Amino acid sequence: MSVALTPYLRFGGVAREAMEHYHLVFGGELSVLTFQEGMNDGNPATADLIMHSSLFVGPSLHLMASDTMPDSNVTGNGAVALSSDATDTADNATLTDWWEKLSADSRIDEPLTKAPWGDSFGMLTDKFGVCWMFNISAVRSEEG
Repeated sequence: MSVALTPYLRFGGVAREAMEHYHLVFGGELSVLTFQEGMNDGNPATADLIMHSSLFVGPSLHLMASDTMPDSNVTGNGAVALSSDATDTADNATLTDWWEKLSADSRIDEPLTKAPWGDSFGMLTDKFGVCWMFNISAVRSEEG
């Protein structure tokens, strides 16, 4: 299937800082377009705000974000869930590394620990108000 679900986050003036931070955490290719570059309307209040940004980490991980207009009320960005599919132990190392990097300046809502269902689960809220949920699946044998 070539359809993908892409989280789109909205920020009240810190989209560039947030996306640069996520770029440091996840790597990948970051592109950023300001309102001035995209609309060229000459409005100094929005000129440096982010109209659209995109972070491509790989074929299955794409994160987008923008700033809201100054008169908008941003009350939260929802949650982003990252998980592995229990087929490759390398995924566990990647997700653990991302957890550690995001944890640095975040509030840990649930520590990353073994969950009752056998996987490792943790939840944090980063310095930009985004909730990140991690589910690191226990790698299972093909037999079962």
